Amino acid sequence: MISALALRSKGHWGYSADFLEACRAELTYDAEECESGRMWVAEFEGADIVGFTLITGAPPTGELAALFVDPLAIGTGCGKMLLQHALSQATSRGYARLTLDADPGAEPFYLHFGATRTGSSPSASIPGRLLPQLTFSLPSPS
Repeated sequence: MISALALRSKGHWGYSADFLEACRAELTYDAEECESGRMWVAEFEGADIVGFTLITGAPPTGELAALFVDPLAIGTGCGKMLLQHALSQATSRGYARLTLDADPGAEPFYLHFGATRTGSSPSASIPGRLLPQLTFSLPSPS
């Protein structure tokens, strides 16, 4: 269910079926990741999962390894809520920074919420493709 949502979300950017198939392994999440306590989901009226985030790594620097929203929920504030929750959780867990390799289409979203572009990173799925590498600097926990 989570992995299928990630693929639907990735498809929002208009990628071909072949491109999405090349990304399938990278966008597959196992039970251990889902039950890690580092993945958070957004549900619609307590039933359907409409988005999720995943933080990996150990403080002080971690990775926002996933933030995906179902295409039907894009534009509803779900992504903002998920991102703010993930950043809040990371701060409370002692992270000073979260990095991420963003989909180029999603880069403006992350920049709007305070990320800075720190470079580029090779795609794990598509040889030769570079992704924007972004960093969130987090406040000290209060």
